[in-house]
Amino acid sequence: MFDLPALVNEFLEYLEIERNLSPLTIRDYRHYLENFASWSKAQSPIAKPQDITVELIRKYRVYLAHYNSPNGNLPIKKVTQNYYVIALRSFLRYLIRKDLPVVAPEKIDLPKVESRSLKFLDRDQLERLLAQPDISGKQGIRDKTIMEMLFSTGLRVSELCKLNRDQINLERREFGVIGKGGRARVVFLSDRATIWLEKYLAKRTDQSKALFIRYAGNREPTQNLEKLRLTPRSVQRLIEKYVRKARLPIKATPHALRHSFATDLLMNGADLRSVQELLGHKNVSTTQIYTHVTNAQLRDVHKAFHSGNK
Repeated sequence: MFDLPALVNEFLEYLEIERNLSPLTIRDYRHYLENFASWSKAQSPIAKPQDITVELIRKYRVYLAHYNSPNGNLPIKKVTQNYYVIALRSFLRYLIRKDLPVVAPEKIDLPKVESRSLKFLDRDQLERLLAQPDISGKQGIRDKTIMEMLFSTGLRVSELCKLNRDQINLERREFGVIGKGGRARVVFLSDRATIWLEKYLAKRTDQSKALFIRYAGNREPTQNLEKLRLTPRSVQRLIEKYVRKARLPIKATPHALRHSFATDLLMNGADLRSVQELLGHKNVSTTQIYTHVTNAQLRDVHKAFHSGNK
């Protein structure tokens, strides 16, 4: 008998062991595939591989288009619907590897989504944002350091929050991180980020190993020191606060600082492969999303050097 839940669990183990995907990615795949399993069971239980047909998946996509988000009453966005379908296609590929006669994943088109503009800060906006924290107090120094580090390194916010104090080599101005997919890379600190990191660490008197800790809320001396570690959501909130304070015209996030890091490198002459390594992208095609923002610079090159402009 075709045991769909058991095959889903087997697939998730494959993602963890063979593909070395992160626990968060595996958690998301579990959610997407369990959603499909529950829906199909309510429609007509899948008893054999051939029951997964193009028509069944078409009905599932209609269901997704009207499926309400677990966190609200609104239908899930097109881009989120894509994630459900991508997970299902990956699962089907796995079943084909096991020689099970299921529908070809290539027959399942992804929902079309509107292209999202890449949000990054220009130099003036960035300086305005970095000037917002009140550096007369330790919390302001921490916030200033966080933003300087995000722009200096291009770290993902999750990578930043996982950092420990003993990972940072201030003398060499570098440290190592394990990014998405378990990929290791070396991250470099700018002169300015190093100065603020030194100031921040000089203010620390606690014993927590976490690089960035919270100052608000309950801080009992006997509590688990790991609970002091700042969370990605906390970093997101503090940046949103300073964006409002700076009256910036865009909704900047920690990821916008990562975008700004990449854009700054490309516009100052860095090559795409180097930026790929610094960002920790597996494929250069992912890094290529940044190239269109340098078109203005390319236009200037064309105007200055193309003989037809003389």
